[in-house]
Amino acid sequence: MNSFLILLPFLGVVVLNLPFFKAFMRKIAFGCCALILVTQALSVVYPQACTFSNNFNIFGSFLEFNFTIDGLSNVMLFCIAVVLFVALIVEDYIIRDKERFFNFANMLLLLLAGMNGVVMVRDIFSLYVFIEITAICSFVLIGFNKDVYGFEGAFKYIILSVAASVLMLSAIALLLMSVGDTGFLPLKAALKGSPDHVFLSFAIGLFLCACFIKSGLMPFHGWLPDTYSRAPAAVGILLAGIVTKTVGVYALIRIAGVVFYFDNSIKYILLMVGILSVVAAALAALGQHDFRRMLAYSSISQVGYIILGLASGTALGVTGAVLHLFNHAMFKSLLFVNATAVELETGTNDMTKLSGLAEKMPFTGITSVLASLSCAGVPPLSGFWSKLMIIAALWISGAHGYAIAAALASILTLAYFLILQRRVFFGRLSGDFPDLKEAGFGLVFAETMLAAIIVVTGLAFPFVAGDFISLLSNILGG
Repeated sequence: MNSFLILLPFLGVVVLNLPFFKAFMRKIAFGCCALILVTQALSVVYPQACTFSNNFNIFGSFLEFNFTIDGLSNVMLFCIAVVLFVALIVEDYIIRDKERFFNFANMLLLLLAGMNGVVMVRDIFSLYVFIEITAICSFVLIGFNKDVYGFEGAFKYIILSVAASVLMLSAIALLLMSVGDTGFLPLKAALKGSPDHVFLSFAIGLFLCACFIKSGLMPFHGWLPDTYSRAPAAVGILLAGIVTKTVGVYALIRIAGVVFYFDNSIKYILLMVGILSVVAAALAALGQHDFRRMLAYSSISQVGYIILGLASGTALGVTGAVLHLFNHAMFKSLLFVNATAVELETGTNDMTKLSGLAEKMPFTGITSVLASLSCAGVPPLSGFWSKLMIIAALWISGAHGYAIAAALASILTLAYFLILQRRVFFGRLSGDFPDLKEAGFGLVFAETMLAAIIVVTGLAFPFVAGDFISLLSNILGG
């Protein structure tokens, strides 16, 4: 049953907070979360375990959620499970206080339930409800360390998140008043039948702006660099790896691809926002000295590629967008784990103070190279295939200038990652860190797992490309 993926995290929270055996519950918090996340990943690998579409009623008939899993949902559910598992490992490695880790584990399970709900619902109001659950959990996690930097990042996040929520809820209200329904398919039918309806067009504009803010796309990115770079290490992995992809990018793919009438005006808006994010954020990344802040701007640029793939309006482009979303979740999570390892071992993220770390941190150095090359689209790693599909889709759809700009922007991506590698991992080893050593087993395990996914996906994709396209063939068709 699909609702099981919502109920299981909530059940985990209930079990962990039973008033009996409190000390024991704190000891098993890691194992409980890990078991739930592994179960979710396996349910995607073996889809026969979650093929039923069912209604799960809360408060009788007052509120009804319809949870359905399709190809896009499966990709997202797997990404969510993997990235949250990595964040869990990192936080367990960093936090030695069992009470603090217990609190983190509870918030992680609530975040899991919220994101699972986002990717499985099939009406726009339920989508909004689960986006808000995810946003609230993210806000708490950003300020989890209770320091001034975390509070600053949390404050910026919640202010712009609230603005996006107001826009989204206003769009839903207009759609409900105009159509009388919030289901994806009834909305799509109404929008196709009245493409020039002023209220519907205004609602589409509001919803797109809300998704742009949630995704951190330019020029709506004001909250993202500070939040990614100031949040606790494990939370930065969550935000960059999957949270903004779920509440912003996934919502945009699902609603723009399935619900909104995909006309030229929407394509033009997506093309403009996408190419601005790709190029401007890549240029901004070139000027950064902080490891995590450079990765934050890189995230904006890579999400821009996803939006360009969606903007092509073709099955090839949307498939490339979804593949790049998956790739980005993997390689950007890996890079944030690398940044965490560097910060823990050296005490700084300032790249001007670092040099030659790969000599003492070989696993971190090698995996960071793999993630950087994949992000830049170097074959045969996974990022190459998704970027190739996106650029090819733009060219085929007639957006030749955007295709050329997207291809050239990959050179900028390679440039700032070469700068990062030269400053941090290569060159002469700095004498400022005489006791430097490789990160502990937990971080090395997370780095190795993500690097393996990147390499295997890149090598295997040419053989499974047809199956992957078939899996996602229904996105544009609704």
